[in-house]
Amino acid sequence: EEVCASAPRGRRFTSVKRSERGSGFPPLSPSSSTVPWHWREMPKTLGKRSRGDYERFTDFLRESVLDDWNRIVEHPFTDALAAGTIGHDAMRSYLIQDHRFIDHFVVLLSSMVAHAPSLKDRIPGCQFLALITGKENTYFERSLEALGVTEEASKAAPMLDCTQRFLDLMKEASSSGKLHKMLSVLVVAEWSYLSWGARVDGARAKDLPFWCGEWIDLHCGDYFESVIEYLRGLLDAQGKAMSDAEVAEAQDAFSRAVRLEVAFFDHAWALHK
Repeated sequence: EEVCASAPRGRRFTSVKRSERGSGFPPLSPSSSTVPWHWREMPKTLGKRSRGDYERFTDFLRESVLDDWNRIVEHPFTDALAAGTIGHDAMRSYLIQDHRFIDHFVVLLSSMVAHAPSLKDRIPGCQFLALITGKENTYFERSLEALGVTEEASKAAPMLDCTQRFLDLMKEASSSGKLHKMLSVLVVAEWSYLSWGARVDGARAKDLPFWCGEWIDLHCGDYFESVIEYLRGLLDAQGKAMSDAEVAEAQDAFSRAVRLEVAFFDHAWALHK
């Protein structure tokens, strides 16, 4: 089990009406045609549906862990982030731990690029690497400095069990030599973040601290949507020719990554409360 007690990532969508109950952010609504596809809630019951029942392999993977997926997308941490009310201790811990993913993530993304079928399939991944190692990396550095975290303090902070498990999963996938395993972890890391980012974007508070606003900016909009479509498209193509054993490997990597994303948010939220 990868569950632990203690996860990484425009055109703005039209603002939607706030819910009259709960956090004030719109709940997932599968019936609304205005809800972006990437955070629309999936049905609550899987039944006996198999991958052959889905047009896209990535939809099959997401629905296989739909309850935990929706816990990421609607996590109260993301609502507090968009409202600008997240506690500084929670945000410091979240950013310190999340920043530790970058090196392993770069290795994973680079490994995926190296195993992609063609130059055409590699170019978008290379372009995304530039963002991760540039704008996103400097976001962490500026945010931690603004929140009073020195480089020494960041390095000295204990490694969370959840963080270590996610690092281990990324290393396992990148060293596997199996494109479907690499993509399964990458798709969770990026698609889940687009999903919550798009959900809160239209309802974010005005004058957010930059460490809140820019984190949302990095995970929504035209470019980031294109990255997720690129990653999903590669995994969908792989899914068409996978053996049953390979499908099981993809499901395992996908589900472990989703559970770890939930645990990562849960840990930060516990510090907020």
